Order: sequence, then structure tokens, then C-alpha cells
Amino acid sequence: MSTGWISIFLDAQAAELGAAPNTLLSYGRDLTDMQSWLELRNSDFTNIGQPEIEAYLLDCKALGLAKSTRARRLSAIKQLYRFAFDEGWRPDNPAMQISSPKLEKRLPKTLEINEVDKLLLAARNFGRNTHDKIRDTCLMELLYATGMRVSELLSLPVSAARGQPEMLLILGKGRKERLVPLSVSAKIALTEWIQLWDLQYEGMEGRGKSKSSYLFPSRGASGFLTRHWFYARIKKLAVFAGVSPAKVTPHILRHVFATHLLAGGADLRSIQTMLGHSDIATTEIYTHVVADHLTKLVVDHHPLSKGRRNSSGKISSEGQ
Repeated sequence: MSTGWISIFLDAQAAELGAAPNTLLSYGRDLTDMQSWLELRNSDFTNIGQPEIEAYLLDCKALGLAKSTRARRLSAIKQLYRFAFDEGWRPDNPAMQISSPKLEKRLPKTLEINEVDKLLLAARNFGRNTHDKIRDTCLMELLYATGMRVSELLSLPVSAARGQPEMLLILGKGRKERLVPLSVSAKIALTEWIQLWDLQYEGMEGRGKSKSSYLFPSRGASGFLTRHWFYARIKKLAVFAGVSPAKVTPHILRHVFATHLLAGGADLRSIQTMLGHSDIATTEIYTHVVADHLTKLVVDHHPLSKGRRNSSGKISSEGQ
């Protein structure tokens, strides 16, 4: 039986590839779901072929699961069988020839510069006390200045922020490191937060308590602020700022960083490096966002988009 396959596979993903905890949880859920499906049919990962995997995916479709969910599950299955083949558990990969559901290409959502300004201003004024305001300002300034993934931001070691750095060293997916420059306002916010951070822990070691190793510490199991906390926090900031909370998430700020850089003339390769994308094709999606934004500007503001010139050269409405 293949009951141990999933746990061994997940351990290998964590140890060899440095897979993020959320990635491991996702793989685990998806593979456990298929394992349960197989057990109901007195089968397991060791003795099925392509037809059974396709039948499972059809059942997922019949249950109304979204294309993105089915694509993610198939990806997890393919990863598992690729690992099983490499380990010699199976002589083949029965999922190799199965095509993923075609996903509709969705352009990343973004925000206008004035909306980001409102969010940054809200961070400086929303909190209950000085501590919260300085912390929130640092979080928002770093997110907008670097385009970090929220997990990368929240798990930053305090050592990365020491010495008034011009750049931050970020540990990204697959434990790959990259350097991202800081804006002037981000450096100021970081300096203020570090000063407050040090005041918080002053004298702590003398009382038998150890300092946190994280820039944004918490009392939770991880030792740093959680994604759920920050997701809720940024929604509150959006409401306070007068920006629709539906438009604001930590990940959207990552998109905003990329689109604003590209619109400002930055090249794709530089943006790819700063975002930590392994494939530039992933970064190229932002060219479409900028193109769509420019098109909208023309439609909304160019006189020829609202009317047409008459014989005298004056602009007239189409209906006149």
C-alpha cells in the first residue's frame, strides 16, 4: 500500500526544495483527497494508471470544483508520481500525459498611485498607539517598495534590517535568495521600526527572556505575524483610507509594485529579479496590465474617444 507516499514526498519537498509551509499544506490536502477517493475503490497510488487519475479529475469536475483547483490537484499528483518514479517506487509516471484544464488568463489587479498614497497615509494614522502606527507603516512601505510575497515580508529576520541597509536580502521560494533595493520612505520607516523594536526588547535578556529573531514578532507558534492577521489588517487600513477593501490584499500590493515599476520605465528582467520569478513569462503578464491601463486612459480622456471631428475640425459628439 502507498499510505506512506504522501508524508515521504512532503518531507522531501521541504528538505530538498525548501517548499513553503503553505505549499506543503496544499499538496497534502490535495493528495490526501485523492488517496481517500482511491481507498473507496479499494485502490492506491501504487496500482492505478492514467484512466483512474482522469476519472478522479472528472469526479472533481462533477463536484463543481473550479478549473484552478483541478489544475492544482493534477499538479500535485504529477509531482508525487515524478518523485515516485525518481525513487523507484513506480516504473512510470501515469499522470505525465494528462493535460491540465485550460485556465482563463486573468490580469493581476492593481491600484492607482493615489490609492497607494492613501493606504500609506492610513498606516501612519490608523493604529491605536505609536507602536501600531510605526509597525503598520513599516509593513506597508516595505511591501510597496519591494514587491515581496507576504510570507517573505512577515518572516524577515531582524538581522536583515540592521545597519540601515540600502537593500534587503530576501529568502524566497525554494530557499532562493535575492536582493531588493529600498526606497527612501521604506528606509525611513524601517529605521523608525528598528529603533522601536530595540526599545521593546531593551533589558529583556536580563529578565531571562530572549529576543525574537524576527523583524515582525508575535507570540504565535511561528514567532512572527501571520498572513491572516496581515490580510485582516490591510483590509482595515483600506476602509480607513477610503479605498475599496475588495481591491486591497497583500498580494495585490505585490502586483502594484510590479505594474508601477513597469509603467515608470523599469525593464522586465529587473522586475523579474526583484519579484523572484524563475521564468520571465510570469513577469510578462504585467505588460498586459500596463497596456490595458494605458488603453483605459485613452478611452476615458482622449477627445477622439468620446466624439469625432466635424468638417470644421471641431469635436462633436457621435450622437449629434
